[in-house]
Amino acid sequence: METTSLWQPRHVQSIELVALAERFGTPLYVYDAERIIEQYRRFVGAFDSTLSVAVKFACKALPSLAVIELLHQCGAGVDAVSIEEVELACRAGVPPSEICFTPNCVSFDEIRAGVERGVVVNIDDLSMLERFGHYYGGRVGCGIRINPHIVAGGNPHIQVGHIDSKFGISILQVRHLLRIVESYGIRVIGLHMHTGSDIYDAEVFVRAAEVLFDLAEHFPALEYIDLGSGFKVPYKPDDTATDIAEFGQVMSRAFGQFCHRTGRSLKLWFEPGKFLVSEAGYLLVQVNVVKQTVSSLFAGVNSGMNHLLRPMLYDAYHHVVNVSNPAGKPRIYSVVGYICETDTFAWDRPIAEIREGDILCIMNAGAYGYAMSSNYNARVRPAEVLVWQGQPLLIRRRETVEDLVRTQRTLSEALAATPTPLEDASLPAGGKPMV
Repeated sequence: METTSLWQPRHVQSIELVALAERFGTPLYVYDAERIIEQYRRFVGAFDSTLSVAVKFACKALPSLAVIELLHQCGAGVDAVSIEEVELACRAGVPPSEICFTPNCVSFDEIRAGVERGVVVNIDDLSMLERFGHYYGGRVGCGIRINPHIVAGGNPHIQVGHIDSKFGISILQVRHLLRIVESYGIRVIGLHMHTGSDIYDAEVFVRAAEVLFDLAEHFPALEYIDLGSGFKVPYKPDDTATDIAEFGQVMSRAFGQFCHRTGRSLKLWFEPGKFLVSEAGYLLVQVNVVKQTVSSLFAGVNSGMNHLLRPMLYDAYHHVVNVSNPAGKPRIYSVVGYICETDTFAWDRPIAEIREGDILCIMNAGAYGYAMSSNYNARVRPAEVLVWQGQPLLIRRRETVEDLVRTQRTLSEALAATPTPLEDASLPAGGKPMV
């Protein structure tokens, strides 16, 4: 990426961000394909080349057909957590055999749909595992998601491997797990875990991996061990981040020793999402108003938590840059959105002087930005642009009001579409319902 500095972006590749805003309108999500490819290669290159390491892109971070296809061209499969994500991955050209499906609290019908699609299913619940065994026996292999009871990650909302988490089969329930596997002859082909997000200590992964290594002896048909993801990326200058090169060395050594000790050549899977796409994404917004109050100076923009929820949901920091006036004298602003409640992107932040009409760039918007967007306040969602080899490609058009109403009916339309009037037996003859 061509920038004035890492935290003062002016361009994506050779294209000015302001020019992209002018061409495609705002708000606008922009993704740098070169940065995504670079992150993928960094990750894969961190591991010992003698090991069989596979990357499954956690597409919940950025469920874009174009981005899924881009990463698949690099060599990545897909980590899906819903049958809809499975369908997206298939439509992006990813073979079902390269998709791992790890749902939580879903119906057995969704599990069956994944099996019928031919994807690898990871089961994270004992009752669901029992149903799987009753229905499939040993005819279909599956993975098992283990909860290692390790607290790791940043915000409590993204810590998913502790004892109170809804995810995975507790390590304390292994005896029950083994009884179910034996009773139904279930062919367990994988062990999976995911402890949380924003983890930068390699030893956390090693401790969790050792839990799976110890369990592996119980499953002779095992083909892979899936360590999930959760790697920390930098969100601001001088921020901490996972040292992927060090992580790769530490994990390669631990996994290599395990394979040598057991005489097994298993595959090692990871499911990075944020690591691959977060830093490649930018949300461009336009300033509607600059509002001075008795206590704060607000820059109100034409977007809100309906387009980027992380600051309000996780109190997440996203660096904000004025790309229209980068040399302006810094002032302290709170950047706020146009939603009808407290809706803030940045609190009391030094930013180059902001004027009405300026374009602001909100960084680290590649992961869980568009993915978590909504139509709250009946606002439409932005367009998405992928910059590929110096060319901006529109990969998702901006929504319209027509999109919002396409699946709805007015009361009159609903009544007209109902073949026979619905009668309320509780009403007296000739009575009318209350409205």
